Amino acid sequence: MPGPIPKPPGLRQRRNRVSTKATLPTEAEAAKREVPPLPVLGGRAKWHPQVIEWWQDTWQSPMAAEFVHADRHGLYRLARLQQDFWRAKSKKDRLAIDREIRPLEAEFGLTPVSRRRLQWSIEKGESAAVRTETRRKRKRPDPKKDPRDVLKLAK
Repeated sequence: MPGPIPKPPGLRQRRNRVSTKATLPTEAEAAKREVPPLPVLGGRAKWHPQVIEWWQDTWQSPMAAEFVHADRHGLYRLARLQQDFWRAKSKKDRLAIDREIRPLEAEFGLTPVSRRRLQWSIEKGESAAVRTETRRKRKRPDPKKDPRDVLKLAK
């Protein structure tokens, strides 16, 4: 056979596999997760209610399964930016803070696009699996019968 000899099988494997691919738990399972406390703000300042809700949602989301202990520092920073966003006095300030928030949210997989990029998929719940199975079992039209037959003239 002319031409170069084939590569060994070990070299023919794809090298661009994504190492971050993961299947995350369902939302119901994630909602049972314990939420770590937000750090105390200095002085008499209190966390904005939207920040508290964001913190709860983040830690009880399926994405939290991929967080490690060291990620808390980045999430604290993100919580502080959220606090600044909700306390900002002007639209200009909110826009500037939002430009800081977006990339950090993406780093933690908190946006649909970032989850897609990281190849994180959320495990389907039982109800979703049952609906899929039911849909697949539905009677499909007979492929041998052509629906255009009703358009033909009778002889």
